[in-house]
Amino acid sequence: MNSPLAEPDIPVITIDGPSGAGKGTAAAAVAGELGFHLLDSGAIYRVAALHALRSNADLTVESSVLQTFSSMRATFEPGGADGVAAKLDGEDVSTQIRSEQAGNAASQVAVMPEVRIALRDAQRAFRVAPGLVADGRDMGTVVFPDAPLKIFLTASTRERALRRAKQLKDKGITANIAQLAQAIAERDDRDASREHSPLSRAGDAISIESSSMSLEEVVERILTAWNALG
Repeated sequence: MNSPLAEPDIPVITIDGPSGAGKGTAAAAVAGELGFHLLDSGAIYRVAALHALRSNADLTVESSVLQTFSSMRATFEPGGADGVAAKLDGEDVSTQIRSEQAGNAASQVAVMPEVRIALRDAQRAFRVAPGLVADGRDMGTVVFPDAPLKIFLTASTRERALRRAKQLKDKGITANIAQLAQAIAERDDRDASREHSPLSRAGDAISIESSSMSLEEVVERILTAWNALG
């Protein structure tokens, strides 16, 4: 597997930030505008977990999970309800990876150090011409530290709770804003303090606070920064 520095002529735009900041939809829109490939790093853990489940791997045994990765073919494309369509071996699994079963499985495998290393290499394999837009929590700090453009996208806890509530409402699910805000704040703390690949802003990243911005404004800001690189 190539290192992240092995293909310096293939550009990468990383978009990191906390849960609910709008990274996925912004990344998909930017990728669509530039004709770049797309990587949803959060979804890749769910896709990997779904593939492991389908391969009858023992999710409590790291070696069993790792054995399934050699046959995994995952891709991400703009589209789908959340702005990104996840495909496993050509099949759209965007709905399946959001299931409770896939989520629980992803939580199991994501804590395995060797799994994280293997999936880090799998993420780096998405770096192919003409370029890549990658969103996550450690894209600019760990996975693609040499990316020419790094974005750290944030929004207030309340704004992210409101956005999540709207998503749930669109699916016919009612939600309590205060409870959502508390859950988001707790997740922020876990993401920032976890041992492996914690959420943090790269020193050379451009920060965008999107609480009062539309998706179009966020995308325009990122594209302007990209074009400014010449």
